[in-house]
Amino acid sequence: MHRGTQEGAMASRLLHRLRHALAGDGPGEATVGPEAEQFPESSELEDDDAEGLSSRLSGTLSFTSAEDDEDDEDEDDEEADPDPLPPGDGASGEDAERSPPPDGQRGSQLLARQLQDFWKKSRNTLVPQRLLFEVTSANVVKDPPSKYVLYTLAVMGPGPPDRQPAQISRRYSDFERLHRNLQRQFRGPMAGISFPRKRLRRNFTAETIARRSQAFEQYLGHLHSVPELRHASDLQDFFVLPELRRAQSLTCTGLYREALALWANAWQLQAQLGTPSGPDRPLLTLAGLAVCHQELEDPREARACCERALQLLGDKSPHPLLAPFLEAHVRLSWRLGLDKRQSEARLQALQEAGLTPTPPPSLKELLIKEVLD
Repeated sequence: MHRGTQEGAMASRLLHRLRHALAGDGPGEATVGPEAEQFPESSELEDDDAEGLSSRLSGTLSFTSAEDDEDDEDEDDEEADPDPLPPGDGASGEDAERSPPPDGQRGSQLLARQLQDFWKKSRNTLVPQRLLFEVTSANVVKDPPSKYVLYTLAVMGPGPPDRQPAQISRRYSDFERLHRNLQRQFRGPMAGISFPRKRLRRNFTAETIARRSQAFEQYLGHLHSVPELRHASDLQDFFVLPELRRAQSLTCTGLYREALALWANAWQLQAQLGTPSGPDRPLLTLAGLAVCHQELEDPREARACCERALQLLGDKSPHPLLAPFLEAHVRLSWRLGLDKRQSEARLQALQEAGLTPTPPPSLKELLIKEVLD
């Protein structure tokens, strides 16, 4: 009963913040200049705010006991390795149905439904809609000799009301690296955007983690509210690149079901963030989705991914992925008994012009060889 009250209060606070963000007067509005808002690290938050944040993460927030604070100075001193897979990424749908979600997950699902309902009601407004970033869990990871906090954020934006929010998991050093890179490239826009300072001790207490969680939410909101920063390649890489690398690695090792979840999450992230740098990453993501669906015996979904990619490619000059997508579309259409003549004709024209070998490389071959940087 007490947990339900906390979740209801949390949902009300988040919806209140979202309404202000949509109206343009919330924390998502970036301020440049000496009066810019400072992020709530250490003493900037009121006590009731810290208590609310700790309650919000209850069930998913783990932290060390007081005697573990002796190791705090080691947090994130080393370069971060690729993020471990979030727990449950590889669970099948059947497993998910058999196992009831933990309390923290139920709370996240409740918040997602309420936020999506608000997006649905407000999506026809003339006010520009922004993304909302929420830390849904924060867990201390012990990977001797290092120890760090892994923050999982939900990325919520306009779209179908039944769409689940995209998620990313990042540690403090990932945020810090992003901040340094943006400061080097965008001195003016970054002048008014603060970053939660690093502590030498007490990095793993519930209060510190809760305060830092809110600081990261506000930090990403500020970055995304500034057009020049929103389209920065470093910010795009921060959100998407780790997901693509992990999805590619799982695909190459034959773990298609686990990879499919990561490709789908990466596609949703790109759809919400926008991809001003070009179509290569969306095309690579669609290739990953098509390969996984095909390997998991879902040719109809695989063909739909190929069609979406061919729409993105259009009639532009030949792209390295054009012939592989055409070849996959022809093969999947034949398997499903659907029309393949247009794709077949385009592929034949490419081959006759000497623009692609016969037969062309498969999507899986190109996916394995692709270097993500």
